[in-house]
Amino acid sequence: MAHTNESIVSEFVLRGLSNSWELQLFFFAIFSVVYVTSVLGNILIIVIISSDSHLNSPMYFLLSNLSFLDICQSNFATPKMLLDFFVEHKTISFEGCMAQIFLLHSFVGSEMMLLVAMAYDRFIAICKPLHYSKIMNRRLCIIFVFTSWAVGILHSVSHLVFTVGLPFCGPNEVDSFFCDLPLVIELACMDTYEMEIMTLTNSGLISLSCFLALIISYTIILITVWRRSSSGSSKALSTLTAHITVVILFFGPCIYFYIWPFSRLPMLLTCSDITGIQ
Repeated sequence: MAHTNESIVSEFVLRGLSNSWELQLFFFAIFSVVYVTSVLGNILIIVIISSDSHLNSPMYFLLSNLSFLDICQSNFATPKMLLDFFVEHKTISFEGCMAQIFLLHSFVGSEMMLLVAMAYDRFIAICKPLHYSKIMNRRLCIIFVFTSWAVGILHSVSHLVFTVGLPFCGPNEVDSFFCDLPLVIELACMDTYEMEIMTLTNSGLISLSCFLALIISYTIILITVWRRSSSGSSKALSTLTAHITVVILFFGPCIYFYIWPFSRLPMLLTCSDITGIQ
């Protein structure tokens, strides 16, 4: 896949969610509420965990970091999307577009790994409770967080290093409200088949690998909980139900989108749209 950087496109046009003024006002109202609620809710979680000494445990430490990642995901594209509802010509610079791609895949990749770390925490807490405090120490939790960020950044860089060098010399309309990698790749003035395969392999494998790891972990945990009949097990089951719901809502669209062929349908809501406004 040899190519040189012949880009003459200095900006991309974002087609947004709708051309209807009434629908744009409706979307602005809905997404504004979702955005503010999400950001304030996650900030509240971080503040409560940080200020309450009774919540000084590995589970809540990981949860506060997950909330921080959700805040980052909410802010990488949503504020611009909200402002663009009132702008006739929605554009973004080439550099801004590449930045959005980098941030999106960094945050999403990091969150996938952090969800796996949280599943491991629950696995140790429920399946090996006597060894929990010894295994899930502060040092391991910090390692989990740094590893999550490192994997997310490396995952994003592996995409960006090829995308920046693509020749963009003609079409510049992105069929979304932000720059998502598959939609930007389609605009390159070259055969992007190999690039599409690389993207599918990279993002698809990390999504499927993390999802399968989570399914296996939660299956073992659920079997362990099912074999018990105490009130503590009921509490653990309610906690697991919330965890599993988050996992399905997060990974379902991701896996579907990166397994589905690239350019077959206009994108209204994909994995990136959902995580971008969490």
